[in-house]
Amino acid sequence: MERVLPAVRKTCGVSPAADDQDRAGETDLLGSLSRVSPSSEARATTVWIAFGANVVVAVAKSIAAVVTGSASLLAEAAHSWADTGNEVFLVVANRRSSRPPDSSHHLGYGREAYVWALLAALGLFVAGAAVAVTHGIQELIKPEPATNFVLGYVVLAFSFVLEGISFLRSVRQARPVAELFGRDVIEEVMATSDPTLRAVFFEDSAALVGLVIAAIGLAAHQATGSSVPDAVGSILVGVLLAVVAVVLIDRNRQFLVGEEADPRVRAAAIRELLEMPEIARVTYLQLGIVGPRKVIIIGYVDLAGDATEPHVAVQLRTLEERISASPAVAGAVLSLSAPDEPSLSP
Repeated sequence: MERVLPAVRKTCGVSPAADDQDRAGETDLLGSLSRVSPSSEARATTVWIAFGANVVVAVAKSIAAVVTGSASLLAEAAHSWADTGNEVFLVVANRRSSRPPDSSHHLGYGREAYVWALLAALGLFVAGAAVAVTHGIQELIKPEPATNFVLGYVVLAFSFVLEGISFLRSVRQARPVAELFGRDVIEEVMATSDPTLRAVFFEDSAALVGLVIAAIGLAAHQATGSSVPDAVGSILVGVLLAVVAVVLIDRNRQFLVGEEADPRVRAAAIRELLEMPEIARVTYLQLGIVGPRKVIIIGYVDLAGDATEPHVAVQLRTLEERISASPAVAGAVLSLSAPDEPSLSP
């Protein structure tokens, strides 16, 4: 646990001298973590790259599906159009969740990200999975031969390159925080409070796997002369999209209902609270996620010294303001600890 903040600072390139200076007057609770986390602009760039790739790929797949008559290619075209529509939802999610707090939303609009990301996941399920499975079943009932297989292979290869570029962008965005917490990239993507990163990562992963399935189905169609493998490929692509959509829907549901921050982030918060000269001990601390890379902090603390009640209230409000100044903190509420409450340690 003690290595969490030094690791963050090392990742950010903060020198030991700067670290000592920060510890001498730390007012930016969880600020170190926020510096390795992608900014709103970086998250938006990831979504726009995915959007651009999906538009080009969707058009190419649609043309190839019409020319070749391949069921797998048509399923992949539906997949890419669904992803393209989903990126629009993710752009909206990023913009609306980044709005500053106001009188009616004191903690900001962070949770809107999960609403729009949930709609995007539903779109992936309906427009992607349902269309692919339905067309695959129709192809099994009324098979149609495919032609121009070379064009299909070229489009699939071209699509793989573009989807791969978008996928690598999401991996690079997730890797710094994953390394900080000792997770692999997939674990970080599942755990992250950023729904746009998770959506792009899983959609691109599904796209790459779907392209391989489509290529196998197309090749089997060419080799056997039967459209059955192609139709099965379409159904498999649909099932893949359905699984991804269900995972994304469930994760967004969990964040909308309410989820606690990572225990290591909580430990870092306790440590930094105890480093504040005004705080003698911490007896309770809750970090609730209220948006992408945003938490609300609720805690019970015992203040140093024997200040009178009016001074205690002022001290608590001052501490709340200092804590809330961190980019990672949407708000803070501190109360006094009861004498018999046990102290927390990092």
